[in-house]
Amino acid sequence: MEQLMQEARIDELPIDVLAHIFLSFTSFTDLAQASIVCKKWKRGARESLAHRRNLSFAGWKMDDDSAARLVCHAYNLRELDIVFSPRSRWGCQITDNGLLKISMAECVGNLTSISLWGLTGITDEGVVQLMSRTKSLEHLNVGGTIITDETLFAVARSCPKLESIVLWGCRHVTESGLVVLVDKCGKLKSMNVWGTGVPNFCLGNLLIRCPHLLIKA
Repeated sequence: MEQLMQEARIDELPIDVLAHIFLSFTSFTDLAQASIVCKKWKRGARESLAHRRNLSFAGWKMDDDSAARLVCHAYNLRELDIVFSPRSRWGCQITDNGLLKISMAECVGNLTSISLWGLTGITDEGVVQLMSRTKSLEHLNVGGTIITDETLFAVARSCPKLESIVLWGCRHVTESGLVVLVDKCGKLKSMNVWGTGVPNFCLGNLLIRCPHLLIKA
């Protein structure tokens, strides 16, 4: 009985069991602390990341290096949520440099959903690089950023499976970018352009080109 109790100690659990336990962690701080306990726990923490299908940095203090490091270990990732959270004292301090690093991650080509909502430190430079590798992307949220038509052109070139896009408050987006997006992304079903400043008659022209498109303005 004593031997069974000893074997049940968490430091003697198999790596895959540790990874399953760490997979339930919602705090990246807790996961980071667990990974420095010992080499075995570090392996378990990394394997837990490899099994994750979604990552959300909302409310966490993340910079370019820490965010890229986590994404690079999440080989099976499908949904990536990098957002500014007004409820956080810090929020995500992600810049174009971070997006460039994230774009090199193995999982990027399989991502189906990306949210960059409210990130004021990013521009077309970083977003275009990221979009160039997201061949499987279906849902994109770049609302509250300062992206321009250049990002929309990149999405049109690289994301043929795109179904929805949020451009809320993207005041540098114009009809030209929206037209290219609608023409190239044949599966597009929903577009949020509230606060972009694009005139209603331009939105009407988009509906003529794509009658099934739901435009939120």
